[in-house]
Amino acid sequence: LAKLAADFAFEERKKVAIITVDTYRIAAVEQLKAYSEILNLPLEVVFAPSEFKGAIEKYADYDVILIDTAGRSQKNSMQLVELKSFIDAAGYRLEIYLLLSATTKDKELIDIVESFKKVSFHKLIFTKLDETVTFGPILNLITQIPQGISYVTTGQNVPEDIEEANAGKLAKLIIAGV
Repeated sequence: LAKLAADFAFEERKKVAIITVDTYRIAAVEQLKAYSEILNLPLEVVFAPSEFKGAIEKYADYDVILIDTAGRSQKNSMQLVELKSFIDAAGYRLEIYLLLSATTKDKELIDIVESFKKVSFHKLIFTKLDETVTFGPILNLITQIPQGISYVTTGQNVPEDIEEANAGKLAKLIIAGV
């Protein structure tokens, strides 16, 4: 999220706000707070679905509002229901991105996507392209679902290691591994 925020703010010159509902992971808010301070972007922490719409409305005049959620296991249906309750409480049509690791195996990718259909995601972001040598699972997945890949990440550096997905580059990775 910090990579996207930096890209929107500095490369695309957009007015960006960040909202996080990730109050579960230890130090998640503090980490995002540090990035928001470095990037000089406002950060709103939301603890309950009932607070979510108000947080979005607070930044209604911004070009982009990025919303950070806690990573959820596709096996934990209660957590997925909770995530959906935040989305439903937004009161706005949100563009939802599902982040997937390029290091994940075929069957797990399909399982994750099937489970996250409950939150009606629109696009994919593949992370950790720099940590794998096999890209076939990406091809296997995208040929089975209607959602496309919007972004890929290739490292830990903020904001450098994120880029818009490029079909030619992805094809070259999948076919040649380069």
